[in-house]
Amino acid sequence: MKHVVVFTGAGISAESGLKTFRGEDGLWEGYRIEDVATPAAWVKDPEMVQHFYNIRRKSVLEAHPNAAHRALVALEKKYRVSIITQNIDDLHERAGSNTVLHLHGLITRSQSSVNPKLTYPINGSEISMGERCELGSQLRPHVVWFGEPVPAMGEAIGMCRTADIFIIIGTSLQVYPAAGLLDEAPENAVKYFVDRQASALSRDRGLICIDEKATVGVPWIVEQLTDSQMD
Repeated sequence: MKHVVVFTGAGISAESGLKTFRGEDGLWEGYRIEDVATPAAWVKDPEMVQHFYNIRRKSVLEAHPNAAHRALVALEKKYRVSIITQNIDDLHERAGSNTVLHLHGLITRSQSSVNPKLTYPINGSEISMGERCELGSQLRPHVVWFGEPVPAMGEAIGMCRTADIFIIIGTSLQVYPAAGLLDEAPENAVKYFVDRQASALSRDRGLICIDEKATVGVPWIVEQLTDSQMD
């Protein structure tokens, strides 16, 4: 069975009503990135950081998977599908995808502020100040902030190197190290890029560009691949 590796970014979640990471004004839902998404921000004002992610988590829990998420689930009927996502929401899982690797963490979990390997499910939508891990440290969002290492990169690279088909959805290919995953896919892998600006962003990297939003482009690709009945 051929292996399809899917790399998703904010564009696929935006169509479920979740705002993209950085708006045109350089802000994230009205906040400066430096004030809510760095280790320094957590040290300076953990209450504000916690509040910001509690709001975002509530938005995630209220959102629903869209046609693009559901189409990727349908692809599993004829292919082995691995999804690597930059998104911190759980929409792929809720749609029904079985193999999802979160590069930047998962907002529906908490983690120890001293040992990122200690993660926990969150009851409800909020982490409260005073909630502590088994080591006694304050729980924080299970999210990789700017300036922190991306622990899942090694596993993601391994996935990409075994791809027969590589599909990029809703990302600008500008955020590293994640954007470098395209270069890890085998040279002979068929590579698709779904984004409204795919052709402009592709820089002639051997990609089949589909200049559409995810809910249009992804179902189209899935239909093509499933109709081809590749084994």
